[in-house]
Amino acid sequence: MAAVGGAPAHTLMERAAGMANAPIQWIRSLAFIVNIYAMMLLMGLFFLPWAMFSSRGARFGCRTWCRWTLWTMSWMVGLKTEIRGTPPTDEVLVGAKHQSFLDIILIYSSTPAATFIIKRELKWAPFFGQYTARLGCIFVDRGRPVAAIRQMVSEVARGLRDPGQLVIYPQGTRVAPGVDVPYKPGTAVLYEEMGRDCVPVATNVGMFWPRRRIMRRPGLAVVEFLPRIEAGLGKNAFMERLEREVEGASVKLMREAGFDAED
Repeated sequence: MAAVGGAPAHTLMERAAGMANAPIQWIRSLAFIVNIYAMMLLMGLFFLPWAMFSSRGARFGCRTWCRWTLWTMSWMVGLKTEIRGTPPTDEVLVGAKHQSFLDIILIYSSTPAATFIIKRELKWAPFFGQYTARLGCIFVDRGRPVAAIRQMVSEVARGLRDPGQLVIYPQGTRVAPGVDVPYKPGTAVLYEEMGRDCVPVATNVGMFWPRRRIMRRPGLAVVEFLPRIEAGLGKNAFMERLEREVEGASVKLMREAGFDAED
């Protein structure tokens, strides 16, 4: 097909169609967002008596909301999901790419006992804070990185009797597709202190569920569990391998979904 202005004609036609459907997709996206947060409130209230006294109750309530979110997302905004690789079931460190709230949902839904290292401010969020605390999530102050690392090491050491998958985002925040943010040293400290394998996780979810935007785009959002990095590597060697594998696999997933950094 002939190119027009340097771009293939079929690409221009697809973009034109997308622009024409954008207002409808935006309305559907808004309805989806209202739906999931309304259900978060309703389910949070419904499961709260159980969750207050049992981590099992908190986990069941969270999984129920995740299932609802993924189901309604598939038909409300046309966004499907796929888990690739083998999610861990043993006690490991999970070093994951973080692009949006969707990768949290997918990692949590596909592992039996995931807990997350999250920013301290979320501890006081209604329902979310109470549930994450019951799940054993670790709250850290991102404004004090040295203290945060020490706190993570201390709390992980105290919690090693409860097997699970401890999820950390090595870049420390959500990172949009195509944006370069350095990996922080806290992951290496935890890896060394825990003495456990690390499972890298790649994703492309930010292409469809971007941060701080209403629009949810149709397509296939993927979270991929990569081959594990065995315990015992030096900190520098571990961080170099983790970053190389997570970033490389994430780029492949984004390209597979049509990401073009020049768009």
